[in-house]
Amino acid sequence: MTSLSWPWRWSWPGRLGKAVDPYVAALLGTVALAALLPASGRAAGVVGGAADLAIGLLFFLYGARLSTREAVHGLRQWKLHLVVGASTFVLFPLLGLAAGGLAPFLLTDRLYTGVLFLCVVPSTVQSSIALTSTARGNVPAAICAGTYSSLAGMALTPLLAAWLIGSSAGFSADSLLSIATQLLLPFAAGQCLRRWIGGFTVRHRRALGLLDRGAILLVVYTAFSRGMTEGVWRQITPLRLLALLSLAAALLAVALVTTSWAARRLGFSRDDRVTIVFCGSNKSLATGLPMAAVLFGESAGPVILPLMLFHQLQLLVCTLIAVRWARRRTGSTPLTSAHTATP
Repeated sequence: MTSLSWPWRWSWPGRLGKAVDPYVAALLGTVALAALLPASGRAAGVVGGAADLAIGLLFFLYGARLSTREAVHGLRQWKLHLVVGASTFVLFPLLGLAAGGLAPFLLTDRLYTGVLFLCVVPSTVQSSIALTSTARGNVPAAICAGTYSSLAGMALTPLLAAWLIGSSAGFSADSLLSIATQLLLPFAAGQCLRRWIGGFTVRHRRALGLLDRGAILLVVYTAFSRGMTEGVWRQITPLRLLALLSLAAALLAVALVTTSWAARRLGFSRDDRVTIVFCGSNKSLATGLPMAAVLFGESAGPVILPLMLFHQLQLLVCTLIAVRWARRRTGSTPLTSAHTATP
């Protein structure tokens, strides 16, 4: 753990002039690169193949890192995990359906598809743990809640997407088969080999983390390049982008308020309420982007935009909330950065 830096940064010393998340900057730079130099023709095929390999490697490493013993041990707090799961896979999809009224007027069909996909993506692991740690919440429960959500999402996300989005978005049984072959099989292989390579993933966590982020950037570049070559970004006017940002903010606000209210009504302790709020309101960019690339293929560009916007909003808003809660608890600035804490 490191000392607290500017709330929405990952690791740099806390000065306003340096308060730019390097990963956010990398994401924006990747989008700009795709806009200026999109991969097309033979290059598009090479980049797409590299992205597919990167996604498989990403989920292989996820499987190699997951401690099955710790995941089973965390089942003791099953009520907390049920609340988090209900928020992630019930509340959010219902909110996505309720947002359908905006689709004909302010959002294109592809952007609304992205909103629905955002609503079925599992909770994030690292950010939920770090935010819970910053706010002095129940960190072990956050580790397990994020892990369970990710595991459940491998099955529930494609199934819910098939139900909510259906054939109108080009969704088919082939998409579900792709999830099984490109995501679940590498994940299962990583779990099977964890006994031999688990120590390696722990010792080289920092280097492998860079590999994870590089794979996600490659997915973003591939998706946005396809969108540029097909001209789909011309349909996204500033008004539609503003509407999408406002909708993402509304989804986050409703999730934060609802999880906080439910945790209080159900009688959870203060530390458990912190865990429920952050795990139940966050969505995983690291899991969602590869899934979108597999499920939607060449039309993934506009679909991933709502998730990217929501991800940045959740980091900003939830970090500020975590810092405020920590100050209420301790009466001073917390010692953990919401983006540098790790389990």
